Amino acid sequence: MHQMSPDMQSCIDECLRCYQTCLSMASNHCLPAGGKHVEPEHFRLMLACAEICRTSAHFMLLGTAHHKHTCAECADVCEDCARSCEQVGDMQACVEQCRRCAESCRKMAA
Repeated sequence: MHQMSPDMQSCIDECLRCYQTCLSMASNHCLPAGGKHVEPEHFRLMLACAEICRTSAHFMLLGTAHHKHTCAECADVCEDCARSCEQVGDMQACVEQCRRCAESCRKMAA
């Protein structure tokens, strides 16, 4: 197993939390709420955010330097998702987790 920095372990944790939060909010909050919560652009963005977070965590766990690319994209998608969730409203847990993940991923992408 490769040696992992505390920052990288923290980023993996944030990515996995964001993956779980976005997926859970999409299926357990947005779907039942309907309306603007399930508008295609917003809903797809939430699912894309969950997936890029999972992928970024996976790349870091693999120990490949390519994690810098996935983390950079993850930070962008997380920011977009946070903005979208903020506009929809009633999704503060997702907004906050996406922003924490974006900040952590920006550090890993640098």
